[in-house]
Amino acid sequence: MASSLTKDSVTPGTPGSETAFFGHPRGLATLFMTEMWERFSYYGMRALLPLYLVAPGGLHLSAATATAIYSVYVSLVYLLAMPGGWFGDRVWGPRKTVAVAGAVIMLGHLTLALPSSGTFYAGLGLVAIGSGLLKANISTMVGHLYSGPDDPRRDGGFTVFYMGINLGAFAAPLIIGTIGENVNWHFGFALAALGMALGLAQFLIGSRHLAERSSVVPTPLSAEEKSSTLRKAAVWAGIAVVFYAIVGFTGHYTLNWILVPLTLLGVIIPVMVLTRIKRDKDLDRTEQKSMSAYIWFFVAAAVFWMIYDQGGSTLSIFADSSAENSVLGWDFPVSWYQSVNPVLIMALAPVFAWFWLALNRRGKEPSTIVKFSSGLVLVGASFFLFLAPLSIAEGGHKAAALWLVAIYFVQTVGELLLSPVGLSVTTKMAPAKYASQMMGVWFLAVTAGDATTGLLSIAGVDLNKTGVVALEATLAVVAGVAVWMYRGKVKELMGSVR
Repeated sequence: MASSLTKDSVTPGTPGSETAFFGHPRGLATLFMTEMWERFSYYGMRALLPLYLVAPGGLHLSAATATAIYSVYVSLVYLLAMPGGWFGDRVWGPRKTVAVAGAVIMLGHLTLALPSSGTFYAGLGLVAIGSGLLKANISTMVGHLYSGPDDPRRDGGFTVFYMGINLGAFAAPLIIGTIGENVNWHFGFALAALGMALGLAQFLIGSRHLAERSSVVPTPLSAEEKSSTLRKAAVWAGIAVVFYAIVGFTGHYTLNWILVPLTLLGVIIPVMVLTRIKRDKDLDRTEQKSMSAYIWFFVAAAVFWMIYDQGGSTLSIFADSSAENSVLGWDFPVSWYQSVNPVLIMALAPVFAWFWLALNRRGKEPSTIVKFSSGLVLVGASFFLFLAPLSIAEGGHKAAALWLVAIYFVQTVGELLLSPVGLSVTTKMAPAKYASQMMGVWFLAVTAGDATTGLLSIAGVDLNKTGVVALEATLAVVAGVAVWMYRGKVKELMGSVR
């Protein structure tokens, strides 16, 4: 275990080896706390978001519009992870990019805390931009703390780091959700800003413990590239300003003028990125075959995230209107459901890790394809399970809270089957030319899934209707079975990757 390593076992010269954090470089504590507070602010705000959008004391929007806004927001966070990584690699370096990102996120939450619908959407945009900048770079800095890919502490370090994510995600709905729902929505958003402020402050104070190369810009832009990039950015920004000025002044502006283009981008950009990589003539025959196989995994993951991320929108809105949110007569805020997943992740992830190792020793560990297809079937099963509380609500009764907990449990098991495997297979199947970009490509599967949910909501589809939920559940199960049935073909394309 990582915690069994002592300061004396740290390789001399390793960044941050002068002190230890659970046997790891001292800089890991800085990044752990930064990520924990950033996730605290992010998941706290996200737990409040759909509830605030539909609340009479909030924006009082329809469930479909609220789901569309929520889905577009989440898809943007993951879409912006790619330009976020580009800024870290080519403009500011990871350390400066994370510092700027923290400030932007904090400003975004403060803007959300203002009692105005106009500033609310600006705040969402700022949080999405800041999260995209931070997401791609903070994990890179964790890797910088170790002497190389063969450092025996590296995997353990990332495990400790990801515990910070789940701790923040677990605590946020309990604290921010309670304040937002029971005291004042805007106080909740302000509390999220405070969380990010604490994370940013300790990052700036503890940054001296980070590796020196975290401050280095790996491949800085040349003067010509800077000029070209600024010129293109100015042109596109100018086009957007002129276009929306015309729409606004002619009285045609509605929220869909923002939502529709963003959801379309969330679907189109992932397709364009995958197509560009697949058609790259620099890829050899083996890499081409690997990318063909990877597209199967990507589409499967997009279907998975389309359903899974509705746990924060469709399920949350259902719980707000149609669930008996109490245990043994004790009522709790609806946002608390968002703490179920992180606490289950912390409880079940070590069990899964042990289980796979035990099966591997016996030569019985399921293949990547089997794990992937099982994750899809389970997320589909979770929505088949959702049909029960929907039927109860349609009968005029409140559904018990345990129905929703059971849905989140099934989805979490599916996530543990699909998500870690997806991250691993992405790094293994990445063509050499795109090795550093493929993690951003993996995030685009989340973008595509959430953007699809957004498009359905904008089209007026009620995602809390029995027929729609059954259709989504069937789609996921069919996709899982299809991946399993064509496992031979996919294995052939994967080559030596397992």
